[in-house]
Amino acid sequence: MDDIDEATVPPKSEQEEEFRPYYPEKAEDEGVLTKDGLKKKLVRVGAGWEVPEIGDEITVNYTASVLGGSQFASSTDKGEPLVVVVGKDLILKGCTEGLITMRKGETSIFTVPPTLTQGIQDLFPDIPLEATLQFQVELLSWFKVVDVCGDGGIMKKILYKSGVLERAEKKDEVTVKYELKLEDGTLVAKSPEDGVEFLVSDGHLCSAIAKTVVTMRKGEQAILRVEPKYAFGETGRPAQDGFPAVPKKAIVNISLELVAYKLLEYVTDDMLVVKKITSTGMGFEKPNSGTTAQIRYIAKLSNGTIFDKKGYDGEDPFEFKVDEEQVIEGLDLAVATMKRGEVALIIIDHEYGFGNNQTKTDLAVVPAKSTLYYEVEVVGFTKVTESWDMEPEEKLVYAAKRKEEGNAYFKQGKYQRASLRYDMAAKYVEFDSTFTDEQKKTGKFFKVSCHLNNAACKLKLKEYREAANLCSKVLKLEPNNVKALFRRAQAYMETLDLDLAELDLKKALEIDPSNGKHPIEFIKIWTRV
Repeated sequence: MDDIDEATVPPKSEQEEEFRPYYPEKAEDEGVLTKDGLKKKLVRVGAGWEVPEIGDEITVNYTASVLGGSQFASSTDKGEPLVVVVGKDLILKGCTEGLITMRKGETSIFTVPPTLTQGIQDLFPDIPLEATLQFQVELLSWFKVVDVCGDGGIMKKILYKSGVLERAEKKDEVTVKYELKLEDGTLVAKSPEDGVEFLVSDGHLCSAIAKTVVTMRKGEQAILRVEPKYAFGETGRPAQDGFPAVPKKAIVNISLELVAYKLLEYVTDDMLVVKKITSTGMGFEKPNSGTTAQIRYIAKLSNGTIFDKKGYDGEDPFEFKVDEEQVIEGLDLAVATMKRGEVALIIIDHEYGFGNNQTKTDLAVVPAKSTLYYEVEVVGFTKVTESWDMEPEEKLVYAAKRKEEGNAYFKQGKYQRASLRYDMAAKYVEFDSTFTDEQKKTGKFFKVSCHLNNAACKLKLKEYREAANLCSKVLKLEPNNVKALFRRAQAYMETLDLDLAELDLKKALEIDPSNGKHPIEFIKIWTRV
């Protein structure tokens, strides 16, 4: 035959090709679990569906014997169950692939070939090297064990597993309870009864706590075994707060509980409005500009004085329109980031609160430059009708209204609010496939004028990339729009795209060399180029 053998590896044996593990599911079922010949006979079915993994700590009752011979070990000999780490115990090491198939309360018999029992003779010298062994194992319980850093430096044994899905993150604020002991049991540190609160990014006591907290869920309890580099290192820790010192290079054990955490979000880029979420709310929707929101809140000063309160003591929730300047700016911006049912503490710097002025409310006087603390719950909200639910004429009316609002804010120097209005106006006329020719003409007018006005806002806000992108949108619609070329050149100058700025300026002058609106500005930019 003329054909060639193109294989690059030897063919698998018939046994390798055909092997399929069989996992017993009913009492008295028996199956082979591995190619090495490990067999499992299910004696009693366990509860639930969870099974341990390699590295977890399990508690078992067991008996071990030579197949067809005598028993050589049993947990009853010591009068207590055996506690081992799956995969690391010499007695049950050969059963590892079987142990990770067991459920809580299950009893199984494992028949283990001699190839899997290497090393057990170190514990039981009388066992022949070629002996097949049998282990009857009852899985009483187990604890999940996690290598937090992947280097064995922090081993977390989970004592209580929480049903909460979310985990704390580095930017969040957490409350934990802990006890820290040396290996001989000496207590060297303990949190207050109600726990200690700190930012994960700031850490607390030793690095192991912050590194572990981000792997935990609210309510989870664990024991940590911590190597010195994640505890107190080479130097140890002097005696503090009535507790003895931690010696140099000491391994410590930490009992840790994550009591609570607040998801931390910076509402504004300058981090002067901070939201600490205590309840995450429902769904995905958040209020958009013009949304009618219903909230209840308690507003406090830094000393705890309540200066405002809405929606409590039988009072209906407070209702306002988002982004319409009906509440202080910091509260307005924060509510726009919240979901229905969300509860959060909003911390508002005076720049987004009452500013430099003293303000009197029905409940108290707010001093000038006060940081404000609002405990807010979003009861509900009714969003502005989305563009896809509007008829073409409604979209044009809405765009005109938003543009007028943007113009008013621009004249007041409120460029961020103006930018948002221009953006919304343009979005509502972005898709015009259902428009008449006359409506398309009007829609194009709003797109061009609102993008240009928004670009002016972005230049004022020093958001130069966004300004250039907006001008580019205009130039796709009107390639010879001088104002768009001029503003994009301004933006390019600030981003140091000098060649692009020069091209835009040249094109603007070619289109309208007699334009006298911006002669000084053209000269200034040209000389910089």
